[in-house]
Amino acid sequence: MQRRVFIATAATAVAVAPFITPAGAVAPRPGPVLLTVSGAIANGNRGPRNALDQLMHKHGIAFGRAHAFDHTALATLPAVSIEPQVEYDGQPHRLTGPLLTTVLKAAGVALHDAELTLRALDGYGARLSLDEAREQRFIIATHLDGAPLALGGVGPLWAVYDPGGFPGMMDRPLAERFANCPWGLYHIEVAPV
Repeated sequence: MQRRVFIATAATAVAVAPFITPAGAVAPRPGPVLLTVSGAIANGNRGPRNALDQLMHKHGIAFGRAHAFDHTALATLPAVSIEPQVEYDGQPHRLTGPLLTTVLKAAGVALHDAELTLRALDGYGARLSLDEAREQRFIIATHLDGAPLALGGVGPLWAVYDPGGFPGMMDRPLAERFANCPWGLYHIEVAPV
C-alpha cells in the first residue's frame, strides 16, 4: 500500500512541478522575446544585456534593465489597423498591431518628450521623437492582411504608420515615405530629451 501512495505522490509532484514558481523567481515567458524596450523605462522585466544577446552586442546596444515583449504580451495590447500603400509592391495592405505609444506605456515609458531609436534585425536604426510617433500613429505591426508577419519577410514586427494621412509625405517617392519604418524590429531605445 505504501508503494501505491509513493507512486501517486511522485506522479502528482511531477505533474504539478512545471506550474510551481519558487518565491522571488520570475515565471518563464510563454514564448520567445520579439521586442525589447530599454532606456528611460520604469517597468523592466529583464536584466542587463548578457553574453547571449549577440545581436544587441553586434549593434552596440547596452542597457541595465529592459522590458521584453513576447507575441502573447503584444497580442494582449489593444490593436489598431492601418492600410498604407507599401513600398514593396505599391499596393495597399492592412497592417495590424498595437500603437507604438501603447507598447511604450506598457514598458513604463512616461509619455513626455523622448527620442526613440527603432532597431531592426539587420542593424538599421530609425530615429524619431515620441511626438512624431504619437502624431503619425505609428504601430508595431504584427499582422499583414490578417496573417502574422513572417521572419524573412518584413516581420515578425514592423514599426510603421500610414503616410497617406500626411500631405507632405505623399509628395515624396513611395520608398522615402517609410524611411522611419524598420521592418524586422527587435529593439527600441528610449532616450530622454
